[in-house]
Amino acid sequence: MSNKVIHAIYNDDDVLMDAVKQTRAAHHHIEEVYTPFPVHGLDKAMGLAPTRIAIASFLYGLVGISIATTMMRYIMIVDWPQDIGGKPSFSYIENMPAFVPIMFEMTVFFAAHLMVITFYMRSKLWPFKKAENPDVRTTDDHF
Repeated sequence: MSNKVIHAIYNDDDVLMDAVKQTRAAHHHIEEVYTPFPVHGLDKAMGLAPTRIAIASFLYGLVGISIATTMMRYIMIVDWPQDIGGKPSFSYIENMPAFVPIMFEMTVFFAAHLMVITFYMRSKLWPFKKAENPDVRTTDDHF
């Protein structure tokens, strides 16, 4: 295995895609590609595995709805039952239509916030981390 590293800079995303395809066809390993904006199809051209982020998002949503359901049942039925608008709080099922917006919001809240945390941890983006891109122009107009 060779330790040679080659950096190439392109001005156009189409030229970049052609270079990535030719490099992969020659059976060379591409470690990373830095672009100033997302390039459609670049992940497939590089041969990256599909992401499992949708599965993580679904699981985080399940955590959110579970916590919301548990919290509402305990607060509104067990701990401090109240008669709001003439609706008695005998059971969670009777009052569930009133709890649907809270369950939805907690699902979205947990999925969104935990996805951001997961993205930062997976990408190893920590506060005050020094940039790793080899050339400053890759954040402006070069690929």
